[in-house]
Amino acid sequence: MENRAKPRAYVETYGCQMNIADGELMEGILGGAGYDIASSPEDADVILVNTCAIREHAERRVLGRVGQLNHFKRLRPRVVLGVTGCMAQRMKDTLLEKAPYVDLIVGPDEYRGLAAAVDEIRAANDPGKPRHRLSMVELRIGEDYQGLEQQRRSAVTAWVPIQRGCDHRCTYCIVPYVRGPEKNRDAAEVLEEVKRIAADGITEVTLLGQTVNSYSHGGWNFARLLQSVSQVRGIQRTRFTSPHPNDVTPELVEVMAEEDGVCEHIHLPLQSGSDRVLRRMLRRHTVEDYLAKVEMLRDAVQGIAISTDIIVAFPDETDEDFEETLELVREVRFDEAYTYRYSPRAGTPATRLPASQFIPDRVAQERLEALIAETRAIQAEINELDVGRVEELLVEKMGRDEGMIMGRTRRNKVVVAPGDESDIGRYINVRLTRSTGATFVAARFPKAKPSRFSWLPMHELGGV
Repeated sequence: MENRAKPRAYVETYGCQMNIADGELMEGILGGAGYDIASSPEDADVILVNTCAIREHAERRVLGRVGQLNHFKRLRPRVVLGVTGCMAQRMKDTLLEKAPYVDLIVGPDEYRGLAAAVDEIRAANDPGKPRHRLSMVELRIGEDYQGLEQQRRSAVTAWVPIQRGCDHRCTYCIVPYVRGPEKNRDAAEVLEEVKRIAADGITEVTLLGQTVNSYSHGGWNFARLLQSVSQVRGIQRTRFTSPHPNDVTPELVEVMAEEDGVCEHIHLPLQSGSDRVLRRMLRRHTVEDYLAKVEMLRDAVQGIAISTDIIVAFPDETDEDFEETLELVREVRFDEAYTYRYSPRAGTPATRLPASQFIPDRVAQERLEALIAETRAIQAEINELDVGRVEELLVEKMGRDEGMIMGRTRRNKVVVAPGDESDIGRYINVRLTRSTGATFVAARFPKAKPSRFSWLPMHELGGV
């Protein structure tokens, strides 16, 4: 195995869509440097764990996984074991101390030098030589990875990073400290990448950024870029994530309403339904602001699905604050909500709040469970009203059950239906027959030709 003509690299990714795109970027960099990309760590010469640092639980999970992967290094001492991404950036050399079997740590702004670093370690780690370890965690203000492209894992849908880092300083969030300030790619380069994606037969793209709709570069704003991407020949669906409520502008909403290629879905993080908590989080929007943006979106974009993120038990959140969050959830009626307990991250401002303000675990868990119950009940009601609709489905992969395929509607609803591997990458028409939690089961409906608004008439949402 050690004498193969081409070494093999394996990248295992945890975390958000940006991490997934970064994993593909690392594979592209290593592939361009002469490495074959392995699908498992068993026979890889280089094993990289691409990490998330948003929550403490995620970091503990990754540390455990890195310890497991050390098994392959014990079997083959020349294997390079590395940790990349936000956790590497946050922990820096402390990670090398906690995991002495790790050879390499690389932060999100250092991937351009990844292949050279791996080659250096592999060359230095010959038998009889002192062990060579590297730490690459400098934040590089100008690094937007211009000229580099991911090795895409999907032949159906593509992640396209247009922005890295964040200029917001939400008090609970580690991202600005591990990914640096906001850096936006040149619009012409983004469009050329999307054209290459379309030429490869991929018809759906998702534009990525920490606050993606704050994008601005050389006279281009996000609305203009979104419109131009959606008009690229061969692209049938365009999505984006995650926007900030403050940058949901009338111009952006108009593009979403008028461009057939822009999907009728938005993930709009709320975080709290209490103005007092939002101020302490430094979210820069009020509940009233958020509701106004939701109203503007629903007035303009027929049938739009809205998902969100919500944090409970932020320090000093009162019972009244939490009840305001529940009331806002009932008013907006999100199609899907990702709910979390507040997780302190070392280095963020919220960790410096008085210890007396931190919510006891029991109370925090009770609030989380109550919020989950509320959001799931609303989601079930919304989904039940969609049963019977005819939808256009982009098939992404085979389902868990034999003879079933899985895909998503334009409104980002997950659907399973009868099919086989020949359907992957195709658009098929289905009728939704029932809902199981967040997923729909559907029947093939080949004679139907759904319009853009095939799910109409809209269900009664109530509230906004």
